[in-house]
Amino acid sequence: MTAPDVGEQTPGEQTIAILYQALEPPVIDGARKEAKPGGYSDSGADIGVALLAAGCTLATPVADPDPTRVFDWVWPDTEEGIAAALDAGATLLWANTVVFEGHPIEAASRKAWIVGPDPQAMQAIDDKAATNARLLAAGLPVAQSWLIDGDGDLDAQLVPFASLTPLVVKPLRGRGSQGVGVARTFGQLAAQVRDLAESRRFGAAIMLEQFLPGQEITITVMPAACRAEATAPFALPPVRRFDQHDDVAPYNGDVPVSRNSAAMTPEECADPAIVAVIAACEEAAALLEIRSPMRIDCRADAHGAQFLFDVNAKPNLTGSGRPGREDEDSLSTLAAAAIGWSYPDFLVATARGAWTNRNLSA
Repeated sequence: MTAPDVGEQTPGEQTIAILYQALEPPVIDGARKEAKPGGYSDSGADIGVALLAAGCTLATPVADPDPTRVFDWVWPDTEEGIAAALDAGATLLWANTVVFEGHPIEAASRKAWIVGPDPQAMQAIDDKAATNARLLAAGLPVAQSWLIDGDGDLDAQLVPFASLTPLVVKPLRGRGSQGVGVARTFGQLAAQVRDLAESRRFGAAIMLEQFLPGQEITITVMPAACRAEATAPFALPPVRRFDQHDDVAPYNGDVPVSRNSAAMTPEECADPAIVAVIAACEEAAALLEIRSPMRIDCRADAHGAQFLFDVNAKPNLTGSGRPGREDEDSLSTLAAAAIGWSYPDFLVATARGAWTNRNLSA
């Protein structure tokens, strides 16, 4: 792996092409991560308009992209789409998509700079149970979780959990809050698990998780390369979640996060429990060797102690700026605004973390 030189890969010196999700994520060990409708083309266009406003050079599918037409700004993340973006002059590919082992971005990383997670690392992180176990083994505060095989004997597998409700039921490789519910009785637990197993929407792998009744927050952690003076991953201010539906944050496609989320104040961030969980998230990001912004959801137990419960290697990066998108800030951009970063500022900082597998000395 060639370490990127920040000076050499300054965003203003690169031609950036933004990729959207055209490839269907594969079923991995019985688990399926559902593709997002539109394949993140909406946030891809948001990113493109903001980067252009920041003075960056873009390679786009059309010569004069219209801010109201999302596909004017983004290229498909297929082998053909990436090749077309490179042929159009792109030297940096912004992987605003879900990547996985064998994704075409792996080959492209030997030709261009990449903004986004490493495909093999993202595939590993998307296994929520394995990631939680890895962080727990490192001594970090992580919610307890268990796996259920949707193809197995559900009744037998659920017997040990009869006295442990409430529990959170979720897909092993989910996206956002889709498929997530809180089971407050054993009957609800059995019904929710059976519904997920029979729908096959997310594959056969189902995760049960310790229910934490306290305040939910989300923390965006940036790679060290995103800030000149940083020597390790650093967290942006936590964002507090509220107006949840039955203790689950609504899917951001249904309710914009700007309506149910707010960055925590400096006074709130000084709370010892928040200080501790911020440090834990930064340690988790270092352990996972992140290469792009990562979002970690956390929640307090009945005593106020915060626990990590969901690591997201591909956080949503929508942002205001395009017509009709004034209410589309993401959790990460709300956090960035709390330290004085505009949406373009946040994206330019993100681009500084670009990585490559090409031989820069050749």
